[in-house]
Amino acid sequence: MSAVQTITLAGEMAMKRGSIFTPTLAYETWGELNAQRDNCILVFTGLSPSAHMCSSTLDPSTGWWEDMVGPAKPIDTSTYFVICINSLGSCFGSTGPASIDPQTQTHYRLRFPVLTVEDIACSAGHVLDHLGIDTVHTVVGASMGGMTALAFCLLHCDRARQLLSISSAARSLPFSIALRSLQREIIRKDPAWDNGNYDFSNHGPVTGMRLARKLGMITYRSGAEWAERFGRERATGFQHSDDSFGNDFEFEVESYLENHANRFIGSFDANCYLYLSRAMDLFDAADHGGSLDVSFSKLKLRTVLVIGVETDFLFPIQQQEELALALNKHVEQVEFKRLPSIQGHDSFLVDMDRFRPTVAAFF
Repeated sequence: MSAVQTITLAGEMAMKRGSIFTPTLAYETWGELNAQRDNCILVFTGLSPSAHMCSSTLDPSTGWWEDMVGPAKPIDTSTYFVICINSLGSCFGSTGPASIDPQTQTHYRLRFPVLTVEDIACSAGHVLDHLGIDTVHTVVGASMGGMTALAFCLLHCDRARQLLSISSAARSLPFSIALRSLQREIIRKDPAWDNGNYDFSNHGPVTGMRLARKLGMITYRSGAEWAERFGRERATGFQHSDDSFGNDFEFEVESYLENHANRFIGSFDANCYLYLSRAMDLFDAADHGGSLDVSFSKLKLRTVLVIGVETDFLFPIQQQEELALALNKHVEQVEFKRLPSIQGHDSFLVDMDRFRPTVAAFF
């Protein structure tokens, strides 16, 4: 069974920062739950993807992790029952700032409660309850999804046996917080943002979202990849004009950023972006005990794999190693894999020659 499914909670959900409301949660599933109900793999996404992780007979469109999930793939849907959660606060089915508030019949916008990674993790617990699943075989997450997967294991210590954390961390570095803060400011400074009250039919703060996406792409990839991929090549069809700083992009790398930014317009809601970005900054696993050591002492995981990429400067490789070392004090089997991918933070989406064997070996 696949294609997006949704549930609306029967009761209210308490958010970490104190708000209470009744959300709708979107998810997709692949494979079959076995008789023992112990073959479930729970996947959390990064900031912007939907729950559509891979194609299926009901939805043959390509998913965001198509090469990793499916029959006879590293996360094998002929063996496992796989669930991918659309993050609370997103705009792809789960309740978020772009959703209609049933009490007012208007969009939540900035009236949406302060969102944390823990809230996203907690919402996944409600999806598992709905499906009658007590314990998951493995919790998987990359980037923000890795933070959410870790939060899930801390909040639901008895509900996960294994953790696969990819290009993530127990908290964001000041450098990463600063970058995301600038992205949010770029969006908010766009006059079309209008304090969050923009016209949804007109895509809202287009300029702000374009520039935020460009900055994001710079953090997702690496200088080494761009030197190899683009060098100082001029863009195809570029012509000099009298306007030295016009809209023409002379270098290939400039055209690359422009194309990615333009594809992002209209595909993701600006307010949702602000909320999810801030949730990443707010997360600190040490909040669950006063220190990482105390927090991780509560875990009941059997096995953990932490994968990091040498060229990732959004979640540097040192953070991956620190996470593995901290987990190793309290989890019987912890493995740290250091991959030499040159695609930076986005390597888990594109460097399948390295990631597929690593994930397949774990499962």
